[in-house]
Amino acid sequence: YWNEGQSFVQRPSTLYQKNWNDYLYYASRTYDKLDMFGLQNYVGYYSYYYGWIDDGVMLAGEVMEEKEVSRTRNDSKAAPEAMAQTAVTCDKAENSVMKKDEDQSGLRDDRNIAGKDIPGAGDMGAVQARSNFAETAFFYPMLNTNENGEIIVTFKVPEALTRWKMLGMAHTKDLRTGTTSNELVTQKDLMVTPNLPRFVRENDIVTLTAKIANTGEEELNGQARLYITDALTEKSLDYLFDNTAALKPFKVKKGQSDNVKWDIMVPEGIEAISVKIVATAGKMSDGEVHVLPVLTNRMLVTESMPLPIRDAVTKDFSFTKLLNSASSKTLRHSKVTLEFTANPAWYAVQALPYIMEYPYECAEQVFSRYYGNKLASHIANSSPKIKAVFDSWKNTPGSQALLSNLEKNQELKEVLLQETPWVLEGKDESARKRRVGLLFDLNLMANNVNSAFRKLEKLQCSNGGFVWFPGMPDDRYITQHIATGFGHLNKLGVISFDTDHQAWNMMQRAVKYLDNEMRKDYEWMKKHYTKEEMEKDRLWEIQIQYLYMRSFYTGRLEIASSNKEAYNYFMGQARKYWLNKNRYSQGMIALALYRAGDKIIPPKVIASLKENSMTNEEMGMYWKDNSGGYYWWQAPIETQALLIEAFDEVTANQKDVDDMKVWLLKQKQTQDWRTTKATTEAIYALLLKGTDWLATEPNIEIQVGSIKVDPKNMPDQKAEAGTGYIKTSWSGGEIKPEMGNVKVTKKDKGVSWGALYWQYFEQLDKITPHETPLKLNKKLFIERFGEKGKTLEEVKENTQIKVGDKVIVRIELRVDRKMEYVHMKDMRASGLEPINVISQYKWQDGLGYYESTKD
Repeated sequence: YWNEGQSFVQRPSTLYQKNWNDYLYYASRTYDKLDMFGLQNYVGYYSYYYGWIDDGVMLAGEVMEEKEVSRTRNDSKAAPEAMAQTAVTCDKAENSVMKKDEDQSGLRDDRNIAGKDIPGAGDMGAVQARSNFAETAFFYPMLNTNENGEIIVTFKVPEALTRWKMLGMAHTKDLRTGTTSNELVTQKDLMVTPNLPRFVRENDIVTLTAKIANTGEEELNGQARLYITDALTEKSLDYLFDNTAALKPFKVKKGQSDNVKWDIMVPEGIEAISVKIVATAGKMSDGEVHVLPVLTNRMLVTESMPLPIRDAVTKDFSFTKLLNSASSKTLRHSKVTLEFTANPAWYAVQALPYIMEYPYECAEQVFSRYYGNKLASHIANSSPKIKAVFDSWKNTPGSQALLSNLEKNQELKEVLLQETPWVLEGKDESARKRRVGLLFDLNLMANNVNSAFRKLEKLQCSNGGFVWFPGMPDDRYITQHIATGFGHLNKLGVISFDTDHQAWNMMQRAVKYLDNEMRKDYEWMKKHYTKEEMEKDRLWEIQIQYLYMRSFYTGRLEIASSNKEAYNYFMGQARKYWLNKNRYSQGMIALALYRAGDKIIPPKVIASLKENSMTNEEMGMYWKDNSGGYYWWQAPIETQALLIEAFDEVTANQKDVDDMKVWLLKQKQTQDWRTTKATTEAIYALLLKGTDWLATEPNIEIQVGSIKVDPKNMPDQKAEAGTGYIKTSWSGGEIKPEMGNVKVTKKDKGVSWGALYWQYFEQLDKITPHETPLKLNKKLFIERFGEKGKTLEEVKENTQIKVGDKVIVRIELRVDRKMEYVHMKDMRASGLEPINVISQYKWQDGLGYYESTKD
């Protein structure tokens, strides 16, 4: 209410409110007619004097309609007589105070958060700022001509000041057509063009710039103003962003432009801001408004520590960063997750393929269906335990055993599977796992295998060779591939040539055909090479595969006398030049010679292979040069499976065989065995060679910090059948730094693995690198042009990056094993604009990847 106090000259307004000590100043009025004695009482310097105000209560931060404002008494204006009797009830004041007490931020744009006026701001807040920057102007296309043959196209142009290209096409009822093309320019004499980043980040110090362009005929003198408001509530945030010098003068000559800039500091706790930049010069004005997201300076970081362990042993693992996490005052724990698989050999069982159909009915794919289903069914039914465990996976409510590993642990991944190119691959792997159950249906499998065999019979020519597609001539490689596969199945006991007469008759014809083809190779060489040249290395992969294929029929199908000279020549070549061949070929040579009765060369081949191998505790035994390629012998999974077979048969060294199986199983941890041949060969080597890993019962003890993880005492964390897989987690206050110490005790043979995942929130500048078998290094460079042409200058801590600089990002990613599904997310600063904005598959420096650029 109004209170005149003890003065007859003035009536100051006094506001009673809850938060009274806010250091704001309230208006007062002078009434000269009340100065009946000419006392000229002193009035405080910090009083504001108004000519008049509207009725109402003056509250903190509330703006009144003012006509003239002064900070000295001499400049004040007397209130008109009509305003002398102003009455405001206490009820209205109390209600208004309560309303303002709930929301003290309802400020007009021309006042900052402290409630003080920004000098010279005037009515710039009323400038209409442009906000529609659509790149296409819409109008209804169905237009008709008037009596003059004219068409009036009416539409509202978007508010972007730019050059537009207008394209039009007209047609008559009889489909005669015409086109038109024209350019339109939308502009103003005074134009404001802000240069804003796509986003800002908490605690950033940002310089916002705008170009003031003068397209008129006279020089422009004016002011530009920056407004920052909350994009959601439209409340002023100038004070929070330190936008105290919001008003900037400018002077622009005709046909020229000038830049204005504002330095702001981005606070925390704001989701999005509306940035409005306006300019006025005389009666002209312009402005733009844009919404910028404010990204948090904190990031959810997921770090992991692998927990590999082999055989009966106790191992201690230290998660150093988690142990030292108490040293950071800004770090906030989110979750710690323990995931462990006691017997991952069962993942090979989940990969057993059931091949229903292929897109093409060629000989190679028909045989792959026969070979894959026959071998997979044999493995699945080799032990009653396999079927019992599978039934448990299928019937346990909530079980994820038959889900693809791509579809598991979504909460621990930086990106959802649905946001990656692998979503269909994940669904396909899950579907394949669920089809394993069909392998136990013996009637169905027998029917499918018989159907494939009958199709193969139709694809065999009269000379014994197989065609690739019906109507083609016989194909030596395809025939060799099929004969090798049948011989392999017979040796494994999956089929028997003694009882399966149809298969034996088919293979007799095929092997005789291949013996003749081998003789033709030898005769061609004798015709084209001298005797000395024949002594050189003339052994190719096709002959090596023939020797390996022929070893399956040693003692069962004799070589014709006409072919023995050629056979002996190539066997001699294998004994002499095996050291020059690739790993796959060396394995085939060792087995071919060993089965032919040679006890000298095969052990040397195996010894050489072992000397050139690499062995470590986690990855087992493998060969660094065993990599993929274009040819059939450049197949890493099949190569490892074949070498396991060679080591097992030639030397019977179980330790080496088990070490090689470890590498094969670790590949399943990070890859999908795509081909049927690779999968069946790998599963055969894992499950039927060396130690029987499926026979062992998982016996694992895990201690995380002071917490003992025992699934037997955790009703909600029952271990998965077969694999012994468990997963448990701790959140928030349950997480202690001591949980970085993990002790794993394994009491059985075989391989186990797992990981401890630690998720936490931390400020971006305090996140430090964490090394695992996957290592990443990122560097920034500025592209420079000089006397030497284009060079790259590395960005260091004190490097100054200027507007217009091209920044090159170099990322080095190093792994110690093959990985197929790697998602890498690279962040950028708010002042950088990406050059590559189109999502696409790219091939660069020997690496193929899919790049998706997001705002």
